[in-house]
Amino acid sequence: MSKIKIVTDSTAHFFDPTFAEKHDVTVVPLTIHFGKQVYTEGPDLSTAQVFARIAGGEPIPVAASPTVEQFALAYEQVAKATDKILAIHLSSKLSRTCANARAGAEALAGRCKIQVIDSLSTSIGLGLLVEAAALAAERGATQDDIVRIVRGMVPRLYTVFFTETMEYLAKAGRVGKAQAVLGSMLGIKPFLTMEDGDIVPMEKVRTRPQAVEKLIEFIVEFSNIEHLAILQSSPQYNEDTRMLLERLAIDFPGRQWPVLTYGPSLATFLGPDAMGVIVFEGEEEPE
Repeated sequence: MSKIKIVTDSTAHFFDPTFAEKHDVTVVPLTIHFGKQVYTEGPDLSTAQVFARIAGGEPIPVAASPTVEQFALAYEQVAKATDKILAIHLSSKLSRTCANARAGAEALAGRCKIQVIDSLSTSIGLGLLVEAAALAAERGATQDDIVRIVRGMVPRLYTVFFTETMEYLAKAGRVGKAQAVLGSMLGIKPFLTMEDGDIVPMEKVRTRPQAVEKLIEFIVEFSNIEHLAILQSSPQYNEDTRMLLERLAIDFPGRQWPVLTYGPSLATFLGPDAMGVIVFEGEEEPE
């Protein structure tokens, strides 16, 4: 019996950046569009380059999902080594990636069993699901078992962010343009969450310290954090990063929390100077 192969997309981030390569995970890239200029997420364009281009006067970019044909080609390549593929992708509420992945799978109908899972997440959240699937496949788990593992993890992923501006959310169609203009005039920094896979506003704050405090309030509600990642627009620690880490050191003594840069696709939603956390909640301890 051939081993199950895992496919994902370039919005997936891993605590170990070499995870996909080490564990033979196929990554199908999204593209980032600055007007007519198109770049492949990852190899061609980093988050720092996204913001450098915008600072240089280029328009706010948009992220585009891989095409149906790109997915079909990727599956064709993977199917040379297996007849079972599990594809785990960026939330369907944020992109056509899942829909195109399913359509691309039709080209291999009858030759390869391809299942597509909507992660309802992105970034490290998606990466955690892919990691669990890949490791389960290496242990020899069945495709149905891996699907159950991944689907059982999805409801335990929680994501919150705050952004400096609503302009990028408006460009991506997540908020109205009038709301974004008014928010900018009033100096409002939206505090966002992912709810059923969609980015939705939770609250509004006026200052960055208030926003960081909201992140802390969110995190300390969890009594059993299995994984937590802090996501920001650059790898450099700033005042917000230090404030957050200092507070977490008090509430969770002895634990270390990775600080990661969110990817170009997520940058097209959040813009520069955003910050957030993704929490994966551990299972409840049996009484």
